Amino acid sequence: MTVPRRERGSDGPRKAFSVRTTAYGMGAVALLICGGGFMVRTAWEGACRHPAAVVPVAALGAAGILLLYLRRPRRRPRGGPGPLAEAVHELFDPPQESSAPAPGPFERPQGDDIARTAVLTEPETAEPAQEVEDYADLDADGFEDAIAALCERDGCSDVQVVGGAGDLGADVIATAPDGRRLVVQCKRYGPNTKVGSQDLQRFGGTCYAVHEAEIAVCVTTSEYTAPALEYAEQCAILCLDGAALADWDEGTSPPPWQTEVGL
Repeated sequence: MTVPRRERGSDGPRKAFSVRTTAYGMGAVALLICGGGFMVRTAWEGACRHPAAVVPVAALGAAGILLLYLRRPRRRPRGGPGPLAEAVHELFDPPQESSAPAPGPFERPQGDDIARTAVLTEPETAEPAQEVEDYADLDADGFEDAIAALCERDGCSDVQVVGGAGDLGADVIATAPDGRRLVVQCKRYGPNTKVGSQDLQRFGGTCYAVHEAEIAVCVTTSEYTAPALEYAEQCAILCLDGAALADWDEGTSPPPWQTEVGL
């Protein structure tokens, strides 16, 4: 039977017994015991004379015991890194993620990756654009967007929706196919509300002077009053009511910028 040979530890050969070192050690222990007993006796006598001093003394004692407990040496495998070395290693050398190469663009996924790849690479189908069935059902913002879409559909460029607070009468601004500047006022009214002359007067006072319109158009889902149409004819403002808007949308009538206005 062969007995395996044990390797010598990293501590080296064991030190020889020393009488002097042992005497010094026992003397130090005796001093600690005597000093500790004296300190305990002094503290007890002081506590008896001054009971209020017991609490801070006890707190200091507890703090000292806790400090000694925290500073006690921890056992770790021989030859392994200490806690300070481990902390420095984690600080300057954080764990790295897996460096496995990603599959190339022409590599086929295997196993369960096929199902996941199929789900991730499934093409998204764009929702078809919804056609407007009734412009009167839109809100004010939606109506302006719909008119801008009609202008863009029929060849206008640089179409912008500028309606809102402080628009000064312009809701849609664009460039007509022939290069003229188009300014549109949108009036989404109910069937019982007509566009009056005051509405067109406010638009006529800004469309040319402020917005530099070369084509001024007012579009409504309702109708116009007779005075409003008279003012529009005098100021060369094209007026489209609900019926004319439907014809423009369906393509049965030309866009408003192709309509001549009689002065």
